[in-house]
Amino acid sequence: MAQNYSKMDGLTFKHIVMPALPELRELERIIALGQAHLEVQTACEVEVQHKRFPVYKLALGNPDLSAPAIGFFGGIHGLERIGTQVLLSFLRGLLSRLTWDKSLQLMLQDVRLVFMPLINPGGMWLSTRSNPHGVDLMRNAPVEAIDSVPFLLGGHRISRHLPWYRGPADTVMEIENQALCRTVQEELLSRTFSMAIDCHSGFGLRDRVWFPHAHSVHPIAHLAEILSLEELFEQTHPNHRYLFEPQSLQYRTHGDVWDYLYLQAQTPGQTFLPLTLEMGSWLWVKKNPRQLFSRHGMFNPVAEHRLHRVLRRHTAWLDFLMRATCGHQQWLAKGPTRLRLQERAVARWYRP
Repeated sequence: MAQNYSKMDGLTFKHIVMPALPELRELERIIALGQAHLEVQTACEVEVQHKRFPVYKLALGNPDLSAPAIGFFGGIHGLERIGTQVLLSFLRGLLSRLTWDKSLQLMLQDVRLVFMPLINPGGMWLSTRSNPHGVDLMRNAPVEAIDSVPFLLGGHRISRHLPWYRGPADTVMEIENQALCRTVQEELLSRTFSMAIDCHSGFGLRDRVWFPHAHSVHPIAHLAEILSLEELFEQTHPNHRYLFEPQSLQYRTHGDVWDYLYLQAQTPGQTFLPLTLEMGSWLWVKKNPRQLFSRHGMFNPVAEHRLHRVLRRHTAWLDFLMRATCGHQQWLAKGPTRLRLQERAVARWYRP
C-alpha cells in the first residue's frame, strides 16, 4: 500500500537509515522544502543488497479530474542520472517560486503536476542500466513489436546478463514499472487531457524529443497534436535545438512502457501525449573523450560547468510543457485544421 508522507517530519526521512544515494537524498530534501505544497507517496519499495529504496510519487496542483495533468518521469535507467538531476532541479525551482510567484500559484489552480524523478533507485545504486533483477524497464511492458527490431537492442529474453533484457515471458512487469503504470493510470489517463515527459540520456549529438510508436512504424492517432505542440514550442522558443521525431524513425523495440500506456488511452475524446527527452550524451563525450572510460561519463555530463548548462537548458523545456498542458485548449487543433496538421505530420515523419 502507498504511504502518505505529505506531513512528514524531516527527522523521520528514510535516508537516515538508508545507504547514501545523492539523488535520493536531494529528493528527500526537496520533499522537506515543499511539504506545504506536495502530496507525497511511496509508490513502491525496491530491495537491493539487503537495502530498501523508496520510489517516490509527488504531486501538486489541482487534483480535480476535470483539470489537465502532466507527469514528469526520470531515472528509469540507473546509469542515466542526468534525467533525475534535471527533474530535481526543475522541481526545486518550482517549489522555491511558489513562495512568491503569483502567476505560478494561480496556474496550479488549473493544472495537476505529478513527479516520479527516480523510478529505478536500485539500478542507480548499482550503476546499471537495468533494475536489480537485470531487467531493462523500457523493454519490460507487454507490447510486442510489429516490425523487425535490432538484435539485442530491440529487447530480448536471452539472459539477464545481457543489456536490454526484457525479463521472463508470461510474468508481470517489474515492480518499478507497475508503480509507474499505476501512477499514469490514476493521475493522467483518468483525465481528458494529459501529457508525460520521460527524461533519458545517451542517444546522438542532438537533444531529441521522441513520441510513440516504438513498436511500430505506423503513425499514432495524435500526430496532429504532436506537430501542433512542436510548432507552439518553436514560436515560444525559436532558438531551441530539440529534434522532434517518432522513436521508430531511429529503431524499434519490444516492451516500450510508453507505447503500452498510450495504447490504453485510445478512448474517444481523450488525449494523452507521452514524450521522451533523449539528451544527446554523445556531445558530452565528444567534448571530453576521456568520459568514454567511465560508465557514468558515457551517459552524463562530468564537467561541472557542462552539468549546470544542461540543467539550465532543459528547465525552459519542462516549464513550457507545464504551461502548454495548462493552456491546452488554446492550442489544440480541431476540425479541418487538425486534419491538415495530421497530413503535414505524416508527410514530414513517415514519407520518404
